[in-house]
Amino acid sequence: MTKSAPNPMALLAQIDMDALGRLSQKVDLPALLNAASGMSDGQLKQLTRMLAGGKEDKAKELPEANGDFYGQMDTLTGEEREVAMVTRKFMHDHVAPIMNEHWSRDEFPQQIIPELRKLDLLRKIWNEDGSRKPNATVIEGLITLEGCKVDVSTAVFFGVHAGLAFASVALGGSDEQKAEWLPKMMDFEAIGAFGLTEPEGGSQVSQGMRTTCKRDGDGWTLRGQKKWIGNSTFSDMTVVWARDVDTQEVRGFIVRAGTPGYSVEKIEGKIALRIVENGLITLDDCRVPDSDRLQNVQGWRTTAEVLKLTRAGVAWQGVGCAMGAYELAVKYSQEREQFGKRIGEFQLIQNHLVHMLGNVTSMFALCLRLSHMADGGDMKDEHAALAKVFTAARCRETVAFARETFGGNGILLEYGVAKHFADTEAIYSYEGTNEINTLVVGRAITGLSAFV
Repeated sequence: MTKSAPNPMALLAQIDMDALGRLSQKVDLPALLNAASGMSDGQLKQLTRMLAGGKEDKAKELPEANGDFYGQMDTLTGEEREVAMVTRKFMHDHVAPIMNEHWSRDEFPQQIIPELRKLDLLRKIWNEDGSRKPNATVIEGLITLEGCKVDVSTAVFFGVHAGLAFASVALGGSDEQKAEWLPKMMDFEAIGAFGLTEPEGGSQVSQGMRTTCKRDGDGWTLRGQKKWIGNSTFSDMTVVWARDVDTQEVRGFIVRAGTPGYSVEKIEGKIALRIVENGLITLDDCRVPDSDRLQNVQGWRTTAEVLKLTRAGVAWQGVGCAMGAYELAVKYSQEREQFGKRIGEFQLIQNHLVHMLGNVTSMFALCLRLSHMADGGDMKDEHAALAKVFTAARCRETVAFARETFGGNGILLEYGVAKHFADTEAIYSYEGTNEINTLVVGRAITGLSAFV
């Protein structure tokens, strides 16, 4: 059966009259309608959309990009939501405007520290005596989430100071050490760093720590190197973990900036977390008084407890990084036009966005549950490890989809997603590689160890 030719007059009925008036000043409308009579149905529909200018559709208010599709924020307490909103505002007001400049310079913006101090966030997590608030892990996770949505590096700075360094003193320090350091760290008057990873070992450092300490009269002599130590280029103190050459036990030390024999070289040439200032620490007969040895450290057990506390935070980094990339991609899809329509109208782009949203939603739920388990005392190493494995992998996938949505613009800093794309590689590798964390979970579910 022969299809009837499209009716050119039906075309006129679908075109906004204002747009038609403007169009008639530029083109020969009779000729255009005559050409339309020979078009296929698909061609005619495309021409109709172009002539109509999408006025009614474009005037329609589009939904705001929102990575919390299931409203999981609504299940939180009023205090928890307030902390999230305060952190969100801080990131948008003080970090977003300057982050690309500092990324390019490979430099941490220390000018944001006084503004961060005003938020008093550490007292939402820790008590003055070094004990944790009842919902500390949830609060810490939300701060991390909102930080990473804008800039992962800023969240890492906070996590190293408020998590790793602070927790080391809180869990391993004497009452006198806590009284000296914790108030200053809470107020960001003293910035902390955490020295565990070494040039020759990250995952294996628990069994092969090469940095050593030796009792020497009323003090200790430290020798060795630590690598990838965030904040160390400008920190006031660094917690250094070392193996006692006499007992083979792991000990922790507070090494103050400027201590003879202690030097830091900034690591250059990173493609991820460029705003974090990571250092290579060299301890060359660095002498530390016994009063700066963390008095209550019980070997590697204390180190592991610190890492266990903070591993949940790294899982939250994956959620925030992925959610930030997803929301950028949604906004871009609503604005960017190709082939006469916004790219969000293309099925393949919507497929990307839905896949990303599924990842973000499941990651958020997983980490929220993990944090509640941690605050309730029910979280085990394998629970934290599974969260790190899953969120790091799904973050990597989500951010790749987001970068793909931006096309060529996805590799430019000005569009935001490129930084997320690079930073997710660091999230994937630190605080236990995905391979090591996988083996931790595998051992728990099978009862069999696959570690070499």
